[in-house]
Amino acid sequence: MRPLIGITGNQLLEAVPAFSGISVAYTPIGFVKGVQAAGGNPLILPIGAPETAADYVAKIDGLLLTGGQDVSPNFYGEEPSLHIGATFPLRDDFEMALVAEALKQKKPILAVCRGLQILNVQMGGSLYQDLAHEYPDMRIQHQQKTDFKYATHSVIVTEGSHLHELVGEKLSVNSFHHQALKVVAKGLQPVGYSPDGLVEAVEATDPEQSILAIQWHPETMIPEAKNMRLFFEDLVARATR
Repeated sequence: MRPLIGITGNQLLEAVPAFSGISVAYTPIGFVKGVQAAGGNPLILPIGAPETAADYVAKIDGLLLTGGQDVSPNFYGEEPSLHIGATFPLRDDFEMALVAEALKQKKPILAVCRGLQILNVQMGGSLYQDLAHEYPDMRIQHQQKTDFKYATHSVIVTEGSHLHELVGEKLSVNSFHHQALKVVAKGLQPVGYSPDGLVEAVEATDPEQSILAIQWHPETMIPEAKNMRLFFEDLVARATR
């Protein structure tokens, strides 16, 4: 049977002419196609009440945490800086509940961009609210101006990690984020770094937890970049075991 992969949904909060001002639940199509091409059945999980998370996670075989808004700094004990972007606390609450249940039920996780950040915050870590103003060592472009389907900077991968097994010691990735991991949560270990030292990928320290979380967006780089398909194939494989 094809494993069922729960993909976190987002919500359009502003009026869009194409939908006549109606709010819409959605997820980027690249995630859906990535899971389908890898042999999984995608299921979009709309933002809902945190108490529904346990039922959702019980029904899926793997969880894919997607990109989107900034994570509210209230969840890691900070006030919002002048440079933080839009947050969506309802989404934060729901996704943190999904993460908690996925950890409790030991369901495989792939976390992308914001997904990496919400995972880290839920597990007790913190974020740079805005790299340009808070990260003194930034010396490469993390919000690329190039089309998102193209890679712009490299990631150095830790030898012996699961990520290293997938892609080797180095890979080229796209990059469009202004927040990043600051304090890495206990229970997570960095396995990939940008050339200016930012954490770009983490895995679980507990071998019973199947987690790979990355800062870049593989869903916008497929089908052109074959190595980006590996992340979806890997999630489906982990969800099949």
